[in-house]
Amino acid sequence: MVATEQDIVKIIQEDADMMALLKAVRSMYLPDWWICAGFVRGKIWDTLHGLKTPLPDIDVIYFDKKSMEEERDKQLEKELHQILSPVPWSVKNQARMHNRNHVPPYTSSEDAISKFPETATALGVRLDQNEKVILTAPHGIKDAIQLEVRPTTYFLQTEERMKIYRDRVSEKNWQLIWNKVKIHYI
Repeated sequence: MVATEQDIVKIIQEDADMMALLKAVRSMYLPDWWICAGFVRGKIWDTLHGLKTPLPDIDVIYFDKKSMEEERDKQLEKELHQILSPVPWSVKNQARMHNRNHVPPYTSSEDAISKFPETATALGVRLDQNEKVILTAPHGIKDAIQLEVRPTTYFLQTEERMKIYRDRVSEKNWQLIWNKVKIHYI
């Protein structure tokens, strides 16, 4: 059962594979880092469905205004592959991602997470120095644990963003894997 933020933290802390991934990223000493999106959402949905699905990629984000070149992200992916391979790492510095997303600059990684398309995906975790899992959920966890997919308030603001949301949820086809998930197309 997953009903609280503490439940989410517990299921991640009890998953040796997830903890190994978190420890690998923590060892990189990236500023304002999180593993986010499907890493957390997928674990919640797997638990609620009694499944163990593979992740298509491990989304690592960080925020560093001092080194905003895309090549730096590629180098970090290579370094993570050396620590844990063949993990499908995807590393993105949120200090530059506003350019790709055509939005105003983010102020932090958590600000970027708050502007993800779906509330159920706007989640991130990281480890503190005591190996305690820290969860961020700018829109709360209600939609994720109730298996609801709806746009974040940020995506509700413009029709252009809502088109991105609709296209994304159609493309992801999450209901094929997690059949209890309900998509809100709005």
